[in-house]
Amino acid sequence: MKRIGVLTSGGDSPGMNAAIRAVVRKAIYHDLEVYGISYGYAGLIAGDIRKMELGSVGDIIHRGGTMLYTARCEEFKTLEGQKKGIEQLKKFGIEGLVVIGGDGSYRGAQKLTEHGFPTIGVPGTIDNDIPGTDYTIGFDTALNTVIDAIDKIRDTATSHERTYVIEVMGRHAGDLALWSGLADGAETIVIPEADYEMNQIISRLERGQERGKKHSIIIVAEGAGSGMDFGKRISDATQMETRVTVLGHIQRGGSPTGADRVLASRLGAKAVDLLLEGEAGRTVGIQNNKLVHHDINEVLAQPHSVDLDMYKLSQELSI
Repeated sequence: MKRIGVLTSGGDSPGMNAAIRAVVRKAIYHDLEVYGISYGYAGLIAGDIRKMELGSVGDIIHRGGTMLYTARCEEFKTLEGQKKGIEQLKKFGIEGLVVIGGDGSYRGAQKLTEHGFPTIGVPGTIDNDIPGTDYTIGFDTALNTVIDAIDKIRDTATSHERTYVIEVMGRHAGDLALWSGLADGAETIVIPEADYEMNQIISRLERGQERGKKHSIIIVAEGAGSGMDFGKRISDATQMETRVTVLGHIQRGGSPTGADRVLASRLGAKAVDLLLEGEAGRTVGIQNNKLVHHDINEVLAQPHSVDLDMYKLSQELSI
């Protein structure tokens, strides 16, 4: 293999630039040519492809977002779109591809593999919802962004003696909500992976009020429902002064943490190693602090899960 490509797809996440840098520099170290594909699969179809040099990825390791840009592409979900993408790869002489992204990006990589094109998936998403890895690139940064926001909201919640409902991102996964809620001592955490009883949440708030508690923080994962609806239900049931904050896309931005920069560097480099070893249709990850790789079909067939012991702990500590 003499020439590889790299693209980022789907939602951006802090650390993607560090992963791009690792792919480019690891490849050049091994005398490979590297081509960057802009705007994900849409750019692949359009032939928005350029050669990358060492300087192309200088001073990006600390930047959030992705210097290759990203986009969602419905056309690539079709057989015709996939064939157009492969034609572009062949046109540029690209023999292997590294795809950095989440579930949808992996599905595109899976299709390329089915068509016989060597592809390696690197998990880049703040949602932490990719099986086969303990952490995805961007999760740690997003978690710290959420924690910082909750800390600030707690200040005003304390000052005004209010109940605050905070909706966090995560797509269909509750990891961001669970981790940030446990880290910030939230009274209630609502995630899609665990059932909840509204009556129990109301009772907990009322018990806290009876013992003199002046404010409460409730974290709701977007996959479990609307924070606005949740806040209204609490306000109607308790008559407590309730405010709702939807953190939104602020969670995707910002300079990546040290953990995300190191994780992205390790995973990006590992993806290049796999291509050099002749592997295809694999995904890289980290489990028990060891680099691993798995068959992409097996990864996509697995359901996402959270640590329910951690969820139980959050309930025990919020009595």
